[in-house]
Amino acid sequence: MHIPDGFIPFPQYLVYWIIALVALYFSMQWARRDLKERQIPLFAVLAAGIFAIQAMNIPIPWGTSGHMVGAALVAIVFASPWAAVLLLSIVLILQGLIFGDGGITALGANIFNMGIIGGFTGYYLFRALRGAGEIPAVAVAAWASIFLAAIACAIEMWIAGTFPLVQGLWMMGLYHAVIGLIEAAITVVVVLAIENSRPDLYSFRAWGKKGSEVTSK
Repeated sequence: MHIPDGFIPFPQYLVYWIIALVALYFSMQWARRDLKERQIPLFAVLAAGIFAIQAMNIPIPWGTSGHMVGAALVAIVFASPWAAVLLLSIVLILQGLIFGDGGITALGANIFNMGIIGGFTGYYLFRALRGAGEIPAVAVAAWASIFLAAIACAIEMWIAGTFPLVQGLWMMGLYHAVIGLIEAAITVVVVLAIENSRPDLYSFRAWGKKGSEVTSK
């Protein structure tokens, strides 16, 4: 999932950089407006955990690598896709600059795939499916977020001329369809743990039966 330097040519990577910077701006606006002081330690813990799980990479033929992402988890816990964009951006920047995991020129594409696609997919799928039950909604949202991010990565590699489309879609999709099952299970466990142990930190706890947010005093 982490695209290295040289896999996306200029000016294609510039387009992803622009998209990522615009998204990062809005995510910082979210943090100033909605991130509560009591939630900052949880935000940091999730960032550290996601940093760790992303370090477990599986090489993929006609792709880059396979690993868990965590964007849906963040978007669900903080009830905003912008939370996922911000947290994943921080993680990906540190990975690229300090650990060489993911290229600097490809950083915009990595943020686009994992932060934006992963975060928005996870958030809106969870909202759409929550009426059918919280656990299946979390599981499906987490699985779809990583699967669609992987598919987007394969398409980008094809557009860049790096990998063939069909093989890339098959390998990235197949691997992440399986990895997504693990991500779904972990996301369910973490979300339920936070909801049960610290409901004050779980931003979706006040959502009503019809899916409209209710502010509790």
